[in-house]
Amino acid sequence: MLKFKGCCHFRQRLILSTISGKAIRIDDIRAEDQNPGLRDFEASLLRLLEKLTNGCLVEINETGTSLRYCPGVVICGSGLVHDCGTSRSIGYFLEALVLLALFAKKPLSITLKGITNDHVDPGLDTWRTVTLPLLRKVAGLNDAGLELKIVKRGARPAGGGEVLLRVPLVKQLPLVSMTDEGMVKRIRGIAHSMRVLLLGPVQDLASPSWRKPAVAAC
Repeated sequence: MLKFKGCCHFRQRLILSTISGKAIRIDDIRAEDQNPGLRDFEASLLRLLEKLTNGCLVEINETGTSLRYCPGVVICGSGLVHDCGTSRSIGYFLEALVLLALFAKKPLSITLKGITNDHVDPGLDTWRTVTLPLLRKVAGLNDAGLELKIVKRGARPAGGGEVLLRVPLVKQLPLVSMTDEGMVKRIRGIAHSMRVLLLGPVQDLASPSWRKPAVAAC
């Protein structure tokens, strides 16, 4: 069993433990903090891992400062639903979820509920327009196989967003060869609003006149 201390690299430790099949133990999780132990979003990530795997074992002490994790087999499946809460956005969970789904025995179809856009974690628009195209190229997947659909958006503090993620079955990951950095062809922006009746500001941002650079008269 591999042993670690502290809360740093929490997701990375769980992901690598699950992929390698090696059990880990993490001690002194915020032991000196005024509010010691695991945070609710970290506990939610553990519950998500239990839904994706078969035979996973999680043991947490009473104070939440010590964790023993024995990984199971990554199965995934369809029709899964997970509430990510409101402490961290859905992007926090996507980073772990997509990596594990590439090593699953079944295709993944899961609905994630929570915050879709905030200033802490990568936004879902970044995932949809940047991260997923890169993963398709690396894993050799087509556009229809790897899909992220934003059903509805949600922001702090109430959340309420909903996202559908589909990851196909990947039998073997190809060798990665990315030597051509390419060129910047266009720069785009996305304007959105949530739970507002006045769409004027958003429409103004999306209008062609706003995108044109202003020229001051001399």
